[in-house]
Amino acid sequence: MKISDKPIISLVTGGAGFIGSHVARHCQRIGHQVVVLDDLSGGFTDHLPEGVTFIHGSICDAHLVNRLFEEYKFDYVYHLAAYAAEGLSHFIRRFNYQNNLIGSVNLINAAVIHQVRCFVFTSSIAVYGKGQLPMTEEMVPMPEDPYGISKYAVELDLKAAHEMFGLNYIVFRPHNVYGPNQNIGDKYRNVIGIFMNQIMQEQPLTVFGDGSQTRAFSYIDDVAIPISTSVQLPQAYQQVFNIGADHPYTINELVKTVCQYFGVSPDVRYLQARNEVMHAYADHTKAKSVFGASQACSLQEGIEKMAQWAREVGARKSQEFSTIEIHDKLPQGWENTKVTA
Repeated sequence: MKISDKPIISLVTGGAGFIGSHVARHCQRIGHQVVVLDDLSGGFTDHLPEGVTFIHGSICDAHLVNRLFEEYKFDYVYHLAAYAAEGLSHFIRRFNYQNNLIGSVNLINAAVIHQVRCFVFTSSIAVYGKGQLPMTEEMVPMPEDPYGISKYAVELDLKAAHEMFGLNYIVFRPHNVYGPNQNIGDKYRNVIGIFMNQIMQEQPLTVFGDGSQTRAFSYIDDVAIPISTSVQLPQAYQQVFNIGADHPYTINELVKTVCQYFGVSPDVRYLQARNEVMHAYADHTKAKSVFGASQACSLQEGIEKMAQWAREVGARKSQEFSTIEIHDKLPQGWENTKVTA
């Protein structure tokens, strides 16, 4: 796939992280030359697909972002860099908005100036808030945490940039994505990775509340492939898509499934419930109408694949977020974080 005789060059932010590394790999498969920008705050260089150009840096560094756009003349931008911790975002508000909103604006500015063909943004179903089930793209977002607020703000900014400057964009709202390359050492997010890491360290599985909250867990390829190929579909431009698995499971059901594939009996430590949406699952009719209905990976099949990968890489030490800004009402199990700012 070429634009005239020029190879397609795509920027993937967060490409050393979880979803980003898979999107980068699938972009290569459709013929893109990929430049990855990642600050390695949650990613790892061994996640980088062979053949990408890696730039160690932050989207918050506007000078660096502008220099890269000038140097590489990107055709497409896939923006996946973010600190995606909904629950923790209440307590790291400044960090959340600086990284997830201001950093995104740096990229949007550069994309407008350098006339990028399309800007692909991974938002989140966190924009919907609670009580809107199943979540559909026609609903008015009502985010309830700073993470969801920052994601929705970027969506609105992209719409404004299109209306003012003609910047094409596609927004995806994935949810509860899991699979190989997930940062299992992050104790604040990605419950499947947390459970696997705890099992491999022979620790009890920590569950906030009674475990009856529900989520639809989405295997990585069911999300990364449509994201990477979306720029080839003009009908996807200026559209917002929910993307991910259809069937919700309780956290208690998830515990049993993860333990099954590690061959252990569930050992659960129930913690005080935190302030979070109780039930979250989305409708994907719109995405299926544009990208087609795929043979989605079942939870059991996906957990088996991820468990095999997790056993190969081994347990990782839980990372402490060192710059908590507000300690009042910090959820149980997070309260020992050191204060350095």
